[in-house]
Amino acid sequence: MLRKYAFGLALSCAAILPAHAQLVLLAQGRLTGSAAGAGRDLSGLGYTLENGLPANVLGGIGSGLSYAGGNTFLAVPDRGPNATAYNPAVDDTTSFISRFHTLSMTLTASAGGALPFTLTPQLTKTTLLYSPTALTYGSGAGLGTRSDGSPLGSGAPMVNGAGKYYFSGRSDNFGAGTSGNPADGRFDPEAIRVSNDGKSVFISDEYGPYVRQFDRATGALIKTFPLPGKLYATTLSPQGDVEISGNTSGRVANKGMEGLAITPDGKTLVGILQAPLAQDAAISASNKMVRIVTIDIATGTTHEYGYKLTTGSGVSEIVAVNDHQFLVDERDGKGLGDGSNAKVKQLFLIDLKNATDITGLTGAAAASKAVAKGAAPFLDLVAELTGRGVDKAAIPAKIEGVSFGQDVVYNGQTLHTLYIANDNDFVPGTAGANQFYVFGVSDAALAGYVAQSVSAVPEPRSWALLIAGIGLIGGALRRRRPRAIA
Repeated sequence: MLRKYAFGLALSCAAILPAHAQLVLLAQGRLTGSAAGAGRDLSGLGYTLENGLPANVLGGIGSGLSYAGGNTFLAVPDRGPNATAYNPAVDDTTSFISRFHTLSMTLTASAGGALPFTLTPQLTKTTLLYSPTALTYGSGAGLGTRSDGSPLGSGAPMVNGAGKYYFSGRSDNFGAGTSGNPADGRFDPEAIRVSNDGKSVFISDEYGPYVRQFDRATGALIKTFPLPGKLYATTLSPQGDVEISGNTSGRVANKGMEGLAITPDGKTLVGILQAPLAQDAAISASNKMVRIVTIDIATGTTHEYGYKLTTGSGVSEIVAVNDHQFLVDERDGKGLGDGSNAKVKQLFLIDLKNATDITGLTGAAAASKAVAKGAAPFLDLVAELTGRGVDKAAIPAKIEGVSFGQDVVYNGQTLHTLYIANDNDFVPGTAGANQFYVFGVSDAALAGYVAQSVSAVPEPRSWALLIAGIGLIGGALRRRRPRAIA
């Protein structure tokens, strides 16, 4: 269950957060390295990728973010450092192994600070994702060279062994059939959620699109959920532009299952595509619709719903408020990392209750049955940050990770915490560090909120002791039961 913190702070901070605030920025933090060093994760991989970067390079971890109980969150980077140009024949992708990171996200009182809380993100573990059965990898034949001029070679990670076939970001790691072939070795993780028992994780991707379940402790594949065939591309290529030009149906290249939610009862996954399917793309520019796919975890049964974009060019995340309401992260690609000013980074509240299943519909007919959404954003991140004096050019372009966390009690008011993270494309020199923003949300702003109850999984003892020590600073810990849906 979620816990809530009670902090007593100086009056100078009380002025920042009014007694009856509905939505307010509580803290901001950044992560630039780990115990392995600056710009390195804890995978322990000591070799070099095709583009010359280390296989344990840290970055992109805001592609997906999920609460995992206590101070613990899980973060997932996407397919790897393909923003570093070296070989356009494979869209500059590498055999970077798919992985997720375990983070300690400690909130402490910040007496007299610019924000009422201090957020300290720390990387405690990196888990590599693999299949116990063989996967299909590209040979690299005819696809040019590595950054050092040697032949590109196989897309199979060099640490593969019997019973451990790692997923990777190389775009040529696919076999026969559609993009939904479960034996394909290519994987582009974009969202992550934790099971209620805390023992497994669900990760969605853009290549299939896929939704896969992995063992949280080992990273072993448990299951790949079959998705509706209309989501898959039929003509495949290591180059996204070529793949787009060869398909009239299915997901478009690099814009598959970008977001994933799990309902608080842990029974249903709710995925959302970044962009319209090829067969839905004929809708006018002012009537763009992306698909939401719900998956019953026990049976695999799916349903589809439509979501109309407002001003963003696509969707990056979806997170559950309760069993029928969700926040959708709609954005463009402007801001830090794009060399431009940030424009659209907005969360919209939607409701799937009584929504129309569009499984049998396409194009304008499907869009006409889109789900209800708020006319105004629930949260406009650009407006919130510029209101605090942040330059638009300093706001990350790719706001992609969204998760609720522990409740906090501050200034006599209980607030739900909403964590937001960015994908920096593994290029911190251009896109900045991995950033985390924490907002406090009142019941008045989010009536009906129900917290997911995630069973705790013990972390390494040294970190557990540190977290326990820090977490008690400034106030007492109290349990909070999730409220029933209003």
